[in-house]
Amino acid sequence: MGKYYYLIAGLPELALEDNKLYCTLADFKREYYPFLSKPDRGLLDLFYLQYDNQNLLKLLKNKDASIDLRGIYSKDDLLEGISLMKDGAELSESQLPSYISIFLTEYFKDSFETTALWDDRLSSLYYAFALKCKNRFMVDWFNFNLTINNILIALTARKYKLDISSRIVGDTAICDALRTSNARDFGLSGSLDYWEQLVKASETDDLVEREKKIDQLRWNWLDEHSVFEYFTIERIIVFFQQLSMIERWIPLDKEKGSRMFRSIIAALKDEVRIPEEFR
Repeated sequence: MGKYYYLIAGLPELALEDNKLYCTLADFKREYYPFLSKPDRGLLDLFYLQYDNQNLLKLLKNKDASIDLRGIYSKDDLLEGISLMKDGAELSESQLPSYISIFLTEYFKDSFETTALWDDRLSSLYYAFALKCKNRFMVDWFNFNLTINNILIALTARKYKLDISSRIVGDTAICDALRTSNARDFGLSGSLDYWEQLVKASETDDLVEREKKIDQLRWNWLDEHSVFEYFTIERIIVFFQQLSMIERWIPLDKEKGSRMFRSIIAALKDEVRIPEEFR
């Protein structure tokens, strides 16, 4: 993986409070990808796949649904993959990533009764796929986000006296602790230096402020873990992730934040039991 002296030297400083976008994530792909090596483009593709995940779930419900154009795959690519897998055909890695093939195979063999459970399953497969990445920084970042997301789900589920174990995504020691521990801190506060900060953020009444605090935690992690990365792909990854946070926040208002939070609670309150093979 190469050094990107001129590219990184030209990147602006970003702050979470920025109210103007330097460029969108779609612009980033058009403007910066030509200067990156193929392996490094592959690393950033792992982030764009989250939009393909959302698009896939939409199209499984409605083949005429509009999709997020930030994804890697076109609507036709995804619909073709869905059609082939529904007919029992196999997909190659050149068509769709292996984790999507696994997901579609399971989707057409079994049927959860709610989209929320399929969303959890796709997320679990996506994280497992991403964590096989050979870049240490990427693996640490995905692990960090997996841990944050799972802790927030566990804290919210416990607050509303809902089942926790079926909502935890992934297969790590922290995932196991969240599924099984009855301790107030799930036995994690001693091993996670950001535990108290995350708990305080989760208890913030203002829902938009709550999300902003969580993103600030992510932003700080990126800064702290890239101190000695100057002209490497890791520095570009940090810029990409911070840019994505700013892009998310610029149009977000309090009412939208409230709707988002209510949708999370509605999903958590789903009483449908998850099959044992997916636990």
